[in-house]
Amino acid sequence: MNKVYNWLTIIQDTLLPPTCILCGNPGYNSLDICKTCYIRLPRNNLCCYRCAEIFTVAIAVPALCGRCLSETPAFDETYAPFIHQEEIRHLITGLKFGAQFKNARLLGSLLAEYVDKAAEKPDCIIPVPLHKARYHERGYNQALEIARTVSKTLQIPIDYSSCVRHKDTPHQTGLTAKKRRQNLRRAFSVKKTIDIHNVAILDDVMTTGSTANALAIELKRAGVSRVDVWVCARA
Repeated sequence: MNKVYNWLTIIQDTLLPPTCILCGNPGYNSLDICKTCYIRLPRNNLCCYRCAEIFTVAIAVPALCGRCLSETPAFDETYAPFIHQEEIRHLITGLKFGAQFKNARLLGSLLAEYVDKAAEKPDCIIPVPLHKARYHERGYNQALEIARTVSKTLQIPIDYSSCVRHKDTPHQTGLTAKKRRQNLRRAFSVKKTIDIHNVAILDDVMTTGSTANALAIELKRAGVSRVDVWVCARA
């Protein structure tokens, strides 16, 4: 299977060579990003292992931030390879508000590359669901679009039907962490008992972790024992 996939990749790269979304130069490593732009991506190397909050000083061992020490979130670990700045913000914004699906494929490839090395492989991926009104307005779920590439690359199934967002929360931009938590209280539900051990919630960006926490609470109530969070970037 891997040999077939490699041949398909070679043929595709020959007929449709990858081109950097950010600058237009030839792509690097079969991705739609060149090596220079790839190196420039703002990486989240110093962060809390639970919520991926960015630390301002170097740490010698894995550590928790003050928020996670005072109030442990329902999810177990967060994997966020990039900081929500510059090129990464451009890619996420273009996908989220401009339907740039090629950005989803690139973001998914970059996220898959990271979690394949850093994270425990889950039983399934659950993209953070959109409320039906928001979905009808936008026409797609950006988290699901990113998850498609991650799922295909890592051979992990997507579960996009067990969890429902039944509360159409307003846009969270600019709100305090407390207000975000209030908005998201009981925003999600799980339609059935999930007979799996390990789940990865997937989203485009994490700001305070309130969305992931609200969904993780419901997943653990439904019987999931471990919930990790995979996001492209941490704000």
